[in-house]
Amino acid sequence: MSDNWVVQNLQNALETWNSKLAEIWQLLTQSPENFKGGSIWNVIVSIHGALQAVGLALLVLFFVVGVMRTCGSLAETKRPETVLKLFIRFALVKGVVTYGLELMMALFKIVQGMISIIMNSAGIGAADSTVLPDEIVTAVEDCGFFESIPLWAVTLIGGLFITVLSFLMIMTVYGRFFKLYLYTAIAPIPLSTFAGEPTQNIGKSFLKSYAAVCLEGAIIVLACVIFSLFASSPPSVNPDAAAVTMVWSYVGELIFNMLVLVGCVKMADRVVREMMGL
Repeated sequence: MSDNWVVQNLQNALETWNSKLAEIWQLLTQSPENFKGGSIWNVIVSIHGALQAVGLALLVLFFVVGVMRTCGSLAETKRPETVLKLFIRFALVKGVVTYGLELMMALFKIVQGMISIIMNSAGIGAADSTVLPDEIVTAVEDCGFFESIPLWAVTLIGGLFITVLSFLMIMTVYGRFFKLYLYTAIAPIPLSTFAGEPTQNIGKSFLKSYAAVCLEGAIIVLACVIFSLFASSPPSVNPDAAAVTMVWSYVGELIFNMLVLVGCVKMADRVVREMMGL
């Protein structure tokens, strides 16, 4: 690493960005069971199991309410076809509440398979690192004390922007895991609404929302793949320009590309919800 403070500041900011981008790449290939060593998942599974009793109780309640609202009279409930239909509904919903965790993880694994396909199709196994061009390093190191004063302001602002953007991006990915945990923990309650025909829309909305959270990972991977292609052809540097102009144009274009990536990552949930009509 260079001994020049201006170069060090930019290189440190880019190292922070690269480390967060690599962490995102790793997180997107992880499952909730393995996230942070699996300790959080164990607690979520315990909460899910405890709420299953509540879900089964609500299942009976929603089932009775649904029968009362959908059947016009008591005589209608005595018909064999009606009894069979109600029995099948009750049995299926009980199975969904009992094995809801397995069903939700099966859906998550399907999306993880999509993410692997996207990565393999793009031919990218990891995010490309963004590095400071040698031309800029040489030009900054050749500057005198007074010439480097404007560079301090440019690198301070640019380095701060890059660092803030990297943390905003990683927070979005961590937020996806928190949403997955919340949906998994509370799942028995909304899934029990399938027992009654008037309340089944709640369960449908829950499953759609959970699928949308899972699909956020695929959208984020696509955004990272596109950015990696941008990073493979970094902003052009004019070696004949002044050092301040060279650094300012490079940092400005780099921050613009990063803003596009962070915007795509943060909008992943909205994009998926628009695609699914939520």
